[in-house]
Amino acid sequence: MSPAPNSLVTAHLAKMRDFFEAAPPPSRAALGYRDLLAHYYNLLIPDHATVLEVGCGGGELLARLRARRVVGIDLSPAQIARARALVPHGRFEVQAGEQLDLAEKFGVIVVSDTLNYAADVQALLERLQACATPETRLIVNFQSNLWRPLLRLGRAVRLGGATPESSWLSAGDVCNLLALADWEPVKKEHRVIWPLPFSGVGRFINRWFAPLLPGLRLTDFIVARSRRAVAAPRPSPTVSVVVPARNEAGNIEAAARRTPELGAGTELIFVEGHSRDTTWAEIQRVQAAFPERRIKCLQQTGTGKGNAVREGLAVATGDLLMILDADLTVPPEELPKFYAVLTSGRAEFANGVRLVYPMDGRAMRFLNLCANKTFGLLFTWLVGQPMKDTLCGTKALSRAHYERIAAQRAYFGDFDPFGDFDLLFGAAKLNLKIADVPIRYRERTYGTTQIHRWRHGWLLLRMVVFAARKLKFV
Repeated sequence: MSPAPNSLVTAHLAKMRDFFEAAPPPSRAALGYRDLLAHYYNLLIPDHATVLEVGCGGGELLARLRARRVVGIDLSPAQIARARALVPHGRFEVQAGEQLDLAEKFGVIVVSDTLNYAADVQALLERLQACATPETRLIVNFQSNLWRPLLRLGRAVRLGGATPESSWLSAGDVCNLLALADWEPVKKEHRVIWPLPFSGVGRFINRWFAPLLPGLRLTDFIVARSRRAVAAPRPSPTVSVVVPARNEAGNIEAAARRTPELGAGTELIFVEGHSRDTTWAEIQRVQAAFPERRIKCLQQTGTGKGNAVREGLAVATGDLLMILDADLTVPPEELPKFYAVLTSGRAEFANGVRLVYPMDGRAMRFLNLCANKTFGLLFTWLVGQPMKDTLCGTKALSRAHYERIAAQRAYFGDFDPFGDFDLLFGAAKLNLKIADVPIRYRERTYGTTQIHRWRHGWLLLRMVVFAARKLKFV
């Protein structure tokens, strides 16, 4: 807990309470800023979520969220009374974050422009652990040091309301305090260059310029998850490995032989995709030849790898879902690495990376290597998390998370013919912790590549632009 004496914490909280008890309703400019914050919070918070806001004030932010259930706490009885009137469907309690006492878990915990007023930020963040599960996301936003003199000037000319004297935490300070309180940052976003709406001008500036000029941002958002909650022991999961296969007859038996048994049991799901060779017959033969393996066989009803992956995942029964390309350029023996990442809680989405270890001489052509590195940089910027290789076909996540991605697919649309980006963008939208898993990339021993360098490269570039409009320029 906090190293500060309780008397100092109590004195600071009393000072804050007195200030906010006497504070007038927010100004028009302050409400316009709340509109901007709510826009970005609604992009980060699922519609079905239960949300706790710490330091909710008069409930202006919670009133603008599309959450299923909202709860707010604030140390000022006057502010809580105002919040109850504004958000009659919510629950509100007079409490300070440092003394939080709620017997409830939440999907999302919001601390919006409140950390700088806290008596003890570390103590506040530690108290929030009691309301967290492995799925909980803590979202904090705070204002950049760059804007401190400008904000003071704005208050001097009455563009903003008066505020009490406060701390002024940097992004590094906040990340350090999160770590001390056992919260792990998942991603960071820089939002808002212009805090006033001005008939749509502010919205235009914030949408198109804030993602490109992070040094000028007013507000930082950090999404974090509880290290304590994800480290809790869980039972050994079952695993489903989906193997999309088109013209891969020579690799089917090797996939069945070499895919290891993982966790409480592994099922193999071969999805044949309109092959011109004997792939379908070979899948059926292998199923009969390996009765000790749990093998499912299906022929996709649509076209493209993305459709094959989605149809395979739809029939999977495992707790964890993995994708393994039937060309076996990613060896099946690498799958335990993905299993370990997910079951240890180190991440919630495991993404294969081919660009770390030396690869076979003809495994990847030079221009393909350059394109893969370029797309890795673009996706790191897009999703706000490090991502070295987006085009590796081997990925893994829990079935529960996949079902949530599938449920929100309409946000991006059915735009992905490969299956990789549907999952990556969906994971980013859900604020899942993504981890790169380096693997040894091998040359094909049967068949030929089904990637068309220029046609697919152009399609990938279009998908990046599309995703940027959904994740960054919003």
